[in-house]
Formats: sequence, C-alpha cells, structure tokens
Amino acid sequence: MASHRKSRPAGGRMAGIRTPALATAALTSVALLSQTANAAPSDDDRPSLEEVEKKVDDLYRQAESATEKYNAAKEKTAKQRKRVDTLLDDVAQRTQKLNDAREELGSYAAAQYRTGAAAPDTATFLLADSPQDYFDQTQLMGRLTSTQKSAVDDYFAEQTATMEKREEATESLATLNESQSDLRTAKSTVQKKLADARDLLSELTAEEKARLAAIEKKKQEEAERKAAELARQQAEEQQRLADEAAAAAREQEETGTSDGSDASGSTGSTGSTDTGGSTDTSADSSYATKAEKALAFARAQIGKPYVWGATGPDSYDCSGLTMGAWKAAGVTLPRTTYDQVNAGTTVPLSSALPGDLVFFYDDVTHVGIYIGNGMMIHAPKPGTYVREESIYYDGESSIHSVVRPA
Repeated sequence: MASHRKSRPAGGRMAGIRTPALATAALTSVALLSQTANAAPSDDDRPSLEEVEKKVDDLYRQAESATEKYNAAKEKTAKQRKRVDTLLDDVAQRTQKLNDAREELGSYAAAQYRTGAAAPDTATFLLADSPQDYFDQTQLMGRLTSTQKSAVDDYFAEQTATMEKREEATESLATLNESQSDLRTAKSTVQKKLADARDLLSELTAEEKARLAAIEKKKQEEAERKAAELARQQAEEQQRLADEAAAAAREQEETGTSDGSDASGSTGSTGSTDTGGSTDTSADSSYATKAEKALAFARAQIGKPYVWGATGPDSYDCSGLTMGAWKAAGVTLPRTTYDQVNAGTTVPLSSALPGDLVFFYDDVTHVGIYIGNGMMIHAPKPGTYVREESIYYDGESSIHSVVRPA
C-alpha cells in the first residue's frame, strides 16, 4: 500500500508463499499487457526509467492516502447514519405523540363549541396550521383552563422540536451523501493515475526492465540488511536486560533474609525496573499473550489480496489487517492509521516487540504489525498480497513511529 512495496527475492519463500520482488510482479503484468515492450518508443520526451519509477511511487502513495481517507469517511458515515436512524425514530415517536395531543386539543375546541362559544367545529381546528394559531385566531386561549392552555403550549413546543429534529436528520443525510460522492470521485481519480502508471511501465524496454529489477533487488537487499542489524541490536539489548536482572537477583540473594526480604524489609519477587523500555513482568507477560494471538491471526492472512477499504475475511488493506489482528487478541483498534497511531503507547524502534504496530511516512498512511527481527506482516498495496517484509522496505526514513496497542 505504500510507495515502494519490496518483497523477498524471487525463489525465496516466507510463510510458505513465494513473494517475488515488486519489479518482477509489475513486469510480469506488463508482459501480459504488452507484447511489444522490446521496441523503445521514439518520442524524445518519453520519461526516463527513474521518472517512471518516481511517478509510480507517487501514485501508490496517493492511493494509500486516499484509502485511509476513505476508511475514515466510511467510519464517520456509519456513525452518522446511525445517528440519522436514531433521529428518524425519535421523529416518528414524536409525531405519534403530536397526533394524540392534537386529538386531545381538538376535544377542547369541540367543548368550546358545545358551550356556545363562537368557534368553528373541530374540523376547522384540524385544518389550522398549528393549535396555537387556531386558539390565537379564535381568541379561545382566554377561555381555556390552565391545564388546557398548558397542553396547547406543550404541543406547540413539541411540534417545533420535532420539525427541528426532522430537518437535522435530513441535512445530516444530505451531507453524508455529498461526502460519499466526493470520495468516489477521488477514488476514480487515483485509479486513473494508477492506470496511467501501468501504461508507463508497459512501455519499458527490455533493458529498462532489467535495470528496474536490479534497482528493486538492491533496495530489498539493503532493507534486509537493516532488518538484520536491528535484530542484532535488539538481541544485545535483551541480553543486557537479562544480565542486569540476573545481577540484581544475585545481589538480593546475598543481602536478603530467609523469607526473601532484603534488609529494608521489602520483598523482591517481581516488579518494574527502569531499563529503557522494560516494563513490569506481569505486564510484559500479558502483552506477549495478546500479541501472540494478534500475530497468529496476521500470519493466517498471509497470501490474501490487498483490497482498499477491506477489513476481511477474504482481503485487507493495511489498517484493516492490523485492526483485525488485534481484535483477535481482544483489543479494539480504530479503523484508520491516523487513529491507530494514537491508540497505544509510542515506544522506540529499538524496543519494538512482536505485536507492536509500525507506522510509515509523515502523513501516517501505512501500518504493519511487527513480528521481530526487523520484520513485519503487512498488506502493502493494490495488486499485492499480505506478506512478511522488512520494516525498512521503503527505506529507514519512511518509518514514522512504533506503537504498542495494549
């Protein structure tokens, strides 16, 4: 789903699924679309390979951003539609109350007529714009009892409130429809740009295809190298923490009493230590249990296609996958990357644990779920599948933050 979607080199397998490099997949599609790619266009203004690659990257990023905006609008639409339904139900109930009250007020008018007051019959009352208008115009208000007058006032207030709620529901629904129309237009625009990018790729020569494949392979190798380096650093940090814990245990054993208490009388079984990312043992255990469930879910989705706006079970977009994974662990995440990035505790990349969410780009438009050793499971972009990949797949600078959601 992001601008560069680099998988492992062709021939490698992750979780039992072959994941060829982006260039290989893209150029395979190109071969199906064009049988004349070996002939270079003669147009001197034809974009260079680097320009084509940059435009494709930009278009994927635009599609990525549009997807998350669509997800946010869709979620908002669902909430607002629920509110509209609630308002309409309220209006229906109020309308029934108004009808009942109108009949009661009509009986007041009929009573005035029976006592000889100069007033039309009940039919005239029912045809009036409002009970208030009728009673004002016929000067009956002065002849009503306090209870009857209060009933007229209540009816008038209820009628006004009902009309306001009806208008609110109508306006809210119209706004939602307009927003959905705008989003559909934006989606079509991005899809057109992606089609243009595919057309550019289809015009690449055999030599350019080879160069593009080499560029992608080099980027993938660098991403895997960085992932391995992060894994090494994390392993060293874990060893350091383990050594410190062992040293603390030995010191406690040497200075503690037979009941396990130290000289100050406090017990030293478990507790939190401030070691730059280490947390309470019980908290670590609880998180690990939940993360294991989230990762099991994510791994089970490997190989399913990326579909923008999808939340499963047959396809996913990036935030739909992370939301579904943590839901399997009993944790409810918001729908979009914009909200998920705030749904937890931000931690340093060096302290990332399996299950943490890794966010990408300044506009926070992509997310994957960390599995350890510098790797993640994510749903990259249209035309790809859920897969394991280095968190450095689009370069180190693309990583925005790491969030622990539970």
